[in-house]
Amino acid sequence: MKNVVVSNWSLVFAFLLVLVSIGISVKEKLGLTKDILISVVRAIIQLVIIGYILKVIFNVNTFWLTFVSTLVIIFNASWNANGRDPNTNRKLWNSIIAEAVGTYITLAVLLLSGVIKPIPMQVIPITGMIAGNEMVAIGLCYKSLNESFHDLRQPVLERLALGSDIKTASMPIIRRSIKTAMQPTIDSAKTVGLVNLPGMMSGLIFAGVNPIYAIKYQIMVTFMLLSATSLGAIISVYLAYKNYFNDQMQLML
Repeated sequence: MKNVVVSNWSLVFAFLLVLVSIGISVKEKLGLTKDILISVVRAIIQLVIIGYILKVIFNVNTFWLTFVSTLVIIFNASWNANGRDPNTNRKLWNSIIAEAVGTYITLAVLLLSGVIKPIPMQVIPITGMIAGNEMVAIGLCYKSLNESFHDLRQPVLERLALGSDIKTASMPIIRRSIKTAMQPTIDSAKTVGLVNLPGMMSGLIFAGVNPIYAIKYQIMVTFMLLSATSLGAIISVYLAYKNYFNDQMQLML
């Protein structure tokens, strides 16, 4: 890690990049200056706090503390994903189940295959990457569901009137939502290494790791995220579409 040296003064000068965003907001009268400043302050505070917490967790190195950390990550990701659901009848448990199943299945495969070791220094960051990408996918899924039910309300009502159950009536919307949720991860996988050097790969290279080893880890991350976002999307959509219907199979918008 001797290759990575970020002094406090370096961070101060890097803050000039934030001023670029603020300048654009002011010049174009976007009204985002307050949001930018709040987001920067929150990011600094959150990262400093989590840095000290992770230091303690890594030093203690116990299974239960690591497991609790993954639960906290999953809950926060679920909370944020649920908040992106425009449906007033949304249920937090839908997001929690989707996040937990997708994250733990992916983690289990990585641990059993020996790709990562069952230590907090590896499990916690990987959990954060998985849950974070799932959060985005689930949020997109919810948004697509809501928009599609409003746009395709009439076809859904017609299928219900012809005797279809709510699943059959909603199937085109379900498929569209899953596809929408998965598409960003698929697009990212198509351009990885050509358009951008992702976070894990860049971090390892910064730390002085052989680029070939860094690439192997990034390939693992690509596979991991494809799996996690797929699981998160399909589980969340099959749980959430039911929230648009009442017990009498009536569409509630």
